[in-house]
Amino acid sequence: MPQASRRAAAKPVDKSAAKPSAKSVAKPRAKPATKPGPVRAKAAPVGDFCAAARAALKRGEPDAISDKTLQQVLTAAVKIYAAKVERRGHDVAPFAPNTVTATESVVTACGLIRAANLNMFDVAIWFHRPPGIE
Repeated sequence: MPQASRRAAAKPVDKSAAKPSAKSVAKPRAKPATKPGPVRAKAAPVGDFCAAARAALKRGEPDAISDKTLQQVLTAAVKIYAAKVERRGHDVAPFAPNTVTATESVVTACGLIRAANLNMFDVAIWFHRPPGIE
């Protein structure tokens, strides 16, 4: 064995300096991630809008509800409705039975179709889409 190798082998190794203690290495444990439950919106703002809309219609003054407010509410309603249908299928009713007339439904549907820049061919494809197809 050469001289330099013997010196290195003869030197005792301080193992305590080579490894840090368990306390210095240990990291604080993060809290386990929990899946948040569904967030429930407060009913008051929805109730306020619905009451204001009913009152405006009763008075024959639909313009009492601003276009901006209507757009915000309708946008939110359309997005949540579409998300629910995509998740659960066609079993999500957009409104309770006998609360909206055929005319009101078609007028609204036509407005949505125009706003989304769709044509009747596009609508026909989606209308006949089987449940569960995404």
